[in-house]
Amino acid sequence: DGEPRNNFLKRAATWNGEGASRGVLDGARHITVGGHYLYITTPRGLVIVDVDDPLKPRWLATVPLQDARASALQFRYLWVTTAQGLELVDVTSPRKPLHVETARVPLADARKVYVARTYAYVAAGAEGLVIVDVERPTQPRVESRVQKGETPATSLSDSQDVIVGSTNASLFAYVADGVNGLKVLQLTAPDTQPKFYGFSPVPKP
Repeated sequence: DGEPRNNFLKRAATWNGEGASRGVLDGARHITVGGHYLYITTPRGLVIVDVDDPLKPRWLATVPLQDARASALQFRYLWVTTAQGLELVDVTSPRKPLHVETARVPLADARKVYVARTYAYVAAGAEGLVIVDVERPTQPRVESRVQKGETPATSLSDSQDVIVGSTNASLFAYVADGVNGLKVLQLTAPDTQPKFYGFSPVPKP
């Protein structure tokens, strides 16, 4: 009607499982969307829900994980932060997800994760920002860590979330560092990473 305050929003559906799956989303924390599938973390694990019909969600599977917190999807793999660290779930078939237990990267307090090309960036609480090489998803390895700086302004000690993005020829990580506010890390630049061209240059924070 031309009035921008009239959004006419109303709740269309509320769902937390049904029948044998009732309560499956108790404690739901984080959602990642892939096509018409939702990957939802809960304290008991990763729950996969089919929303091909958004008004009639369907539970497909639950992957038991200890204190699942957040996730990031890339192609056939879903990276999940848990009480154990960074873990991997193969979701090639969302109805039959496979927990790749040998691909775990142990971290004391992994929070959110962001995957950009061949690297996963993990906001890891007091451990700061942990950069993981995931070019070979089933064989991840820690590339580098950003934690202690020369001053409080350059230290990461309460990392909660991270987003990665490019500006001109440089790649940046924007880190929500809890009580310390926003921290911005330059990951690549012509003067710090001579090989900054290419598909996935090694981050040099």
